[in-house]
Amino acid sequence: MATSRRRDARAGPGVDPGDARAARSAALDALARRDRSAGELRRKLVDKGFTSGIAAQVIDRLCAEKLVDDRRYVENFVSFHATRGHGPLRIRADLRTAGVDDELVDLAVEAYPDWLEQVRRAHQKKFGIRPPADYADQQRRDRFLRVRGFTGGQIRMALGFDTDLDVDA
Repeated sequence: MATSRRRDARAGPGVDPGDARAARSAALDALARRDRSAGELRRKLVDKGFTSGIAAQVIDRLCAEKLVDDRRYVENFVSFHATRGHGPLRIRADLRTAGVDDELVDLAVEAYPDWLEQVRRAHQKKFGIRPPADYADQQRRDRFLRVRGFTGGQIRMALGFDTDLDVDA
């Protein structure tokens, strides 16, 4: 009983959890603000109090109308976040959190052409062109780039270290 009261409170007054028209309206409202993955939109609708069956039905219809397209979402997400200085590891994690299929995520991240250029840009934007002053400075730079989601090989290449034996470069 407490669960249904909580669900009704989240859905708002007068919202029927089985109302497909209201669910579609809520989905379109969310999509008007920004593009979303199908999984993210499904979670949003269920959180608003709509049943998972209604949410799936609405999302299937929106996919058929090309208003929700995970492939387009992933390509835009990777491009946008890569140019903001985020690396492939962080982007993969963020997309999986958004409920996107792992295979689609891997394809988009692998297809992005210039991760090395992005790691160099992120490094230069934060630290300038001067080399690390000492080992502690080098470690600080490495930590910053790892938090941004770049691989160890990409970081070593950006910092100018020998990467002949790296597997992930």
